[in-house]
Amino acid sequence: MNRPIDRDAWRTDLQRRAFLRNSTYGLGSLALAGLLDPGLFARPARGAEADASRPEDRWRGVVRTPHFPVKAKRVIHLCMAGGPSQFESLDYKPRLRQLDGQPFPESFTKGQQLAQLQNKTLIARGPFCDFRKHGESGQEISDLFPHIATVADKIAIVRSMTTEQINHDPAHAFMNSGSIIKGRPSMGSWLLYGLGSETEELPGFVVLTSAGATGLQPVSARQWSAGFLPSKFQGIQFQSKGDAVHYISNPPGLNGDAQRASIAEINRLNGLLAADRLDPEIQTRIAQYELASRMQASVPELTDFGSEPRSTLEMYGVSTPGDGSFASNCLMARRLAERGVRMIQLYHRAWDHHGDIERGMTLAAADVDQACAALVKDLDQRGMLEDTLVIWGGEFGRTPMGQGTGRDHHILSFSLWMAGGGIKGGVTYGGTDELGYKAVEDVVHVRDLHATILALCGIDHARLGYKFQGLDVRLTGVEPARVVREILA
Repeated sequence: MNRPIDRDAWRTDLQRRAFLRNSTYGLGSLALAGLLDPGLFARPARGAEADASRPEDRWRGVVRTPHFPVKAKRVIHLCMAGGPSQFESLDYKPRLRQLDGQPFPESFTKGQQLAQLQNKTLIARGPFCDFRKHGESGQEISDLFPHIATVADKIAIVRSMTTEQINHDPAHAFMNSGSIIKGRPSMGSWLLYGLGSETEELPGFVVLTSAGATGLQPVSARQWSAGFLPSKFQGIQFQSKGDAVHYISNPPGLNGDAQRASIAEINRLNGLLAADRLDPEIQTRIAQYELASRMQASVPELTDFGSEPRSTLEMYGVSTPGDGSFASNCLMARRLAERGVRMIQLYHRAWDHHGDIERGMTLAAADVDQACAALVKDLDQRGMLEDTLVIWGGEFGRTPMGQGTGRDHHILSFSLWMAGGGIKGGVTYGGTDELGYKAVEDVVHVRDLHATILALCGIDHARLGYKFQGLDVRLTGVEPARVVREILA
């Protein structure tokens, strides 16, 4: 005879079994994690013993064992914001000069994406300046860059760059993060997350900006955002003029002892909060309070150019240190690199030349030429170039067709150069068609550039990821990306 079901007892039994089963799986997982990483459940130190400034507490990255031999310990990215014309810098096209002022052949552009020239009569615009061969390598460089020409044998010129975004802000985002989706980490943040920093006194990722006389392309702070990574990996913008960091000095009436006591108490309270809940931003807050305190001593020393000999200032073209110029920022970049900063980006907002390109580009080139060459030479003579990767270029290029007295945005071809950090000097890689409209030889996508940068820093781009919204997100995304080994030393 069937007994009636006691539903309450059945429900209680089911819940008890589910609890035991799930607890077993959970405890088993915790036990396995503890065996794999014995320090995982170590009791965190309290009070003075938990000082985040201790060397062993510094973030050392998730890539503890390099995937590849490390060639570059740090990266200096010279960002020419606005998109410099490759036809007046690094990609000489004699045939384009011959066609100057004539209709641009439709066979090149039919069905292609153009920016503001869509449905317009396309007229070829030849380069307004000459090119010459330089160094033992015979690299062709525009006469607008006579100083960079002196380091021709130190740099690798890539003439076959391509990107996917034709407007400035998304193109900057794509160059920095490999995506136009807001909230994605920049490559500086990826490097900091992957490798950590070699300094405890300064941020591991620093950004400086400067402005030219024309082509003042705005640059948003999202370009150095940490995105969905913990915010301690984001870039920190230093001011190019005046105090590098606002409020670096204590306010009147607050001495060092009182400040240290305040920070210790704030971090104690944050530590209690961190023990109660798992939130990376709490740890970031603790670390940033400590870093801010240390920066009060390190930043004034960093920005004091008094130790720099006059010959060095003259080599960079610095008239007044800290005057907000690109030259001053380049010297600051070298000083940051010396102090262990992992990623340094210098944005020079001077290259958006839709009109009056002859005047605008001549001025912009004069702003950066001497300082860029000086940076390469200075790093080299200090023995730092071999493990410092220097990159020069914009977010896209310019059209071989004219736009009034200038050139429009272009994504099918542009040029950049790289030096140091495992790069082979004196080589020109890739090529465009005879009019420079499209990269046709050894094409290098922005994703390939990212893969190459990571590889030089010892990271396999396919193995550096972060779980976000159920996806294993990478700097190079899910599309194929390759390391450009032909330009590696």
